[in-house]
Amino acid sequence: MHPALTRTSHRPWPIPATPWKWRQTWHDLLFAHWPIPAAAVRALVPGWLDIHEYGGTTWVGLVPFRMTGVTLRHVPSLPVISHFPEMNLRLYVERDGKPGIWFISLDAARRSAVYAARVFAHLPYFFSRMSVTAEAAAIGYSSVRANGAVAFKASYAPTGPVRETKPGSLEHFLTERYCLYTQDQGGRRFRLEVHHQPWPLQSAEATFTTNRVAQPQGIEIPDTAPLLYFSRKIEVIGWGLEQIL
Repeated sequence: MHPALTRTSHRPWPIPATPWKWRQTWHDLLFAHWPIPAAAVRALVPGWLDIHEYGGTTWVGLVPFRMTGVTLRHVPSLPVISHFPEMNLRLYVERDGKPGIWFISLDAARRSAVYAARVFAHLPYFFSRMSVTAEAAAIGYSSVRANGAVAFKASYAPTGPVRETKPGSLEHFLTERYCLYTQDQGGRRFRLEVHHQPWPLQSAEATFTTNRVAQPQGIEIPDTAPLLYFSRKIEVIGWGLEQIL
């Protein structure tokens, strides 16, 4: 049994009946979130998805991290192609009672991963020059796309003990999501299910040296301090695309 499957009762709906298809491990994640009116991002999300709100507003999330062991279920991971940094800019959506994620963009430092995700998952991946360093508990992170328009540089670290989120809380709303939504160029709609154990979150602090990610892609984040969480590691499995009507 994959480690992610040793606990499933926290999911908001049952595990898919079909076999899972891929696995990966996520490390050193920063969840940085800003509140934003749903109307401000409505044009960035297709009409077949509802913008998901909490307390009368929705949120935009920026999540830098690194991945290891990225591979198909029965294929061994290879250090050359299976390990790389990734950063995503995300919005929160819902369809058929299943809250999920709509990605505005995903940056990755592995060209093969960018190509595969664009072709097979219809996700807006971009190749970027990225680096991740660690010193004690702190993480240094940088990402720059080829044209330099989308760039990010920050250092971040946990500041509190590990905890699980409580259902109904804002941090649960922002992190405990078990699917993403996407569509292809022909307009076909898809859901992709994932599973992991509940997020082991910690409060966090961060210093942003460069943060040109949201604005160049059509999102004006407020000039306020973000809500920050950190997670050291989580094992993830996923399924294939499920077409939805």
